[in-house]
Amino acid sequence: QKAPEIMLARPLGRAALRRLPNAALRTTQRHVSNYFGRMSTPWNPGIVVVPQQMAWVVETFGRYDKVLEPGLRFLIPLVQRVSYVFSLKEEAISVPSQTAITRDNVSVSIDGVLFVKVTDAYRAAYGVEDPHFAVTQLAQTTMRSEIGKITLDRMFEEREVLNVNIVSSINAAAADWGIQCLRYEIRDITPPRAIRAAMEMQAEAERRKRALVLDSEGEKDAEINIATGKKMSRILASEASMQERINLGKGDAAAVEAHAQATAEATRLVAGALGARDGHAATSLRLPGADGKALQ
Repeated sequence: QKAPEIMLARPLGRAALRRLPNAALRTTQRHVSNYFGRMSTPWNPGIVVVPQQMAWVVETFGRYDKVLEPGLRFLIPLVQRVSYVFSLKEEAISVPSQTAITRDNVSVSIDGVLFVKVTDAYRAAYGVEDPHFAVTQLAQTTMRSEIGKITLDRMFEEREVLNVNIVSSINAAAADWGIQCLRYEIRDITPPRAIRAAMEMQAEAERRKRALVLDSEGEKDAEINIATGKKMSRILASEASMQERINLGKGDAAAVEAHAQATAEATRLVAGALGARDGHAATSLRLPGADGKALQ
């Protein structure tokens, strides 16, 4: 006796699947492709509810009819069926590791993560057989082609530019598949062991070079600071000596001026005394002069 065909609206658990006949089990495992793997198609009882951010492709007698949007929808049983189910959310695909050759003939192992989403359910259903496999292979070939255009050193420096170029190439090729690549991120770049050893030696040499340069610059700055200090010390000492001499000269000039004023005042006093009454009698006195000698 032929086992009855059972179409379920949602996947069953493992215990429920073990209780089903083999024919019914094969029927419930009818799937369609999406990026992560395969999604089960729902049973058509006439009234279906499409979840948010999902797209159901409906066929009438095996021919494309329409794409159901989220919400309550009505279908004709036995005439229409949901053939493809796609998620409209952004999804991440791990791109397997592969070997690529750079422009300077260095073999590297590289892998990445691809972020894509379905923009057109019709093209995703009928434009390519397996979108997951197709976009993964496209990402691998595009990545290998872009890596072949640059050298190893530039590949580490320009990862962002490399990611942008890969996304542009994938979007140009996958436009007919109803798939949009939002971004691509290189996850790991692994050069050969000999290249890694050479890179480590180069990095060590660069670090030693920077250390020597810093030491020499430190010594240079120290010598400059010492010379500058000596220069400023001598300048300050000369300015102090100059100021000292200026002050001594000013002091000597003030002393001479005060002595001259005193001598002039004494001379005026003597002249006034001579002009007074009995001034001639004062001529017999001995008056000191400016040179210390007595005046008659």
